[in-house]
Amino acid sequence: MRVLVVGGGGREHAIAAGLVESAAVDEVVAASGNAGIGEIAERLQIAADDIHALVTAVENERVDLTVVGPEVPLVAGLADQLRDRGHLVLGPSAAAARIEGSKSWAKELCERHGIPSGGSHAFDDDTAALKALDAMRTPYVVKADGLAGGKGVTVTGDREEAKRAIRAAGDRVVLEEFLDGREASAFALLDGVETLPLGFACDYKRAEDGDRGPNTGGMGAYSPDPALDDSTAKLIEEDVLHRTAEALREEGEPFIGVLFAGLMLTAEGPKVLEFNCRFGDPEAEVLLPRLESDLGELLLAAAEGRLADVRDSVRWSDEACVTVVLTSGGYPGSYETGVPIHGLPEAGEVDGVRVFHAGTEMRDGRVVTAGGRVLSVTGRAPTTAEARARAYEACALISFEGMRMRTDIAASVGRGRGTG
Repeated sequence: MRVLVVGGGGREHAIAAGLVESAAVDEVVAASGNAGIGEIAERLQIAADDIHALVTAVENERVDLTVVGPEVPLVAGLADQLRDRGHLVLGPSAAAARIEGSKSWAKELCERHGIPSGGSHAFDDDTAALKALDAMRTPYVVKADGLAGGKGVTVTGDREEAKRAIRAAGDRVVLEEFLDGREASAFALLDGVETLPLGFACDYKRAEDGDRGPNTGGMGAYSPDPALDDSTAKLIEEDVLHRTAEALREEGEPFIGVLFAGLMLTAEGPKVLEFNCRFGDPEAEVLLPRLESDLGELLLAAAEGRLADVRDSVRWSDEACVTVVLTSGGYPGSYETGVPIHGLPEAGEVDGVRVFHAGTEMRDGRVVTAGGRVLSVTGRAPTTAEARARAYEACALISFEGMRMRTDIAASVGRGRGTG
């Protein structure tokens, strides 16, 4: 089959790389892709949020399956338009994608269906939200209600900073109960009826070592999560992933695609921090390299509503993956683009390493920076410690002016096979 991958980040490069290796896939096309994706797939110069052009391309390019990577086109209804025209697509409807597109709606869904999460209140005007701070305990948790690329969350003990976050949040702001514990990310593939857990990962949102600095779209990740015991994993799968899928189906919006639950593992048990309606980035870069089954067959089965036929054949490697994100100087603030990148061939030759492109482009035969998050360098090995060492060995071979990265990704993970 001919598959269109929508998007151009590290997540989409990881998806495209898995599809290229699939026996079920004859050709991969990307819209719009990046320099790395361009090495393995045909690129269409169509932006991921250009819904009309994407629908036209699916019809003109004889696409058999569309895999939507980012959230923006899903919230805008790309999957609806394709399905209305009889095309197969992996991605939820706009109504189901509200689980990411509106944090207040997602919280209300949790309350209606008993999905464990922290308390929250949504406000449509700054004055009411600012007044509500008086009744809140610190740290304050302030979230922009809509899409914010992973950067619309402020957690602070500083009242003035919380006020600034409220004023910057836009039309609607959500104030949440602070949850204490350890974060984890859970993933599942849904076909509208069946729920297939895809495992767990841990990511790093803050820009600087030691979880300092502003929130970003993600500075690194590792998988599996060795601190997650089997009983807790089972609880998450049943009480969060399965229950959320059932809730959406009961409300008339069955979810087809990848559901991502960001969780806090509290003393009272796992609680939902947020949902995403697609693979995480950079979590995809540590999850998909561990998948030993055929990615193309798996995604096609989900899109066709027959996950039950393939769920028993899904296999994962026991090995660990660690990814380190290399960013442009200034990210997540302003940054320069068009900067030449050196050392990519050498980094790709490190044993067990895959270099996934994110914000890159080809210019005059050279790969240059084209975004804030530029590359995700993923190491795979029997232990997290070895995977981490391989990733950072490859990072040391790459350079571009202003390059930044965190140096503590997976540094504190315990030792042992598959754990570090």
